[in-house]
Amino acid sequence: MTGGGDGDRDESVRSFGEAVNMTAGEMEKWLGTPESRDAGQSDGSGESVGHASGRRIVALLRTRKADLTDDDIAHMRKVVGYVHRHGKQRPEGDITDTRWRHSLMNWGHDPKK
Repeated sequence: MTGGGDGDRDESVRSFGEAVNMTAGEMEKWLGTPESRDAGQSDGSGESVGHASGRRIVALLRTRKADLTDDDIAHMRKVVGYVHRHGKQRPEGDITDTRWRHSLMNWGHDPKK
């Protein structure tokens, strides 16, 4: 990692833990639903960027902090940025069955929790 240190790394892990409020098990169950697969923008492979990220988040949640790579930390930062940006776009009304919520859930954050 450039210019950082353990403090930056610790802060990234902490921020990720705050942004991702779903467990690995909850995410796996969610990622198996049609709603999850239909949310978000496709990366060209037929899988949305968020869905692919969700699979990576499940793995990150199951990785010990000491075993996280720089690439893992970079993805954690990407997740935090997405959750913060997308969270500000909350639609009006009931969000239960919205693409907005489904997209956030693909990134590990359920705004109804």
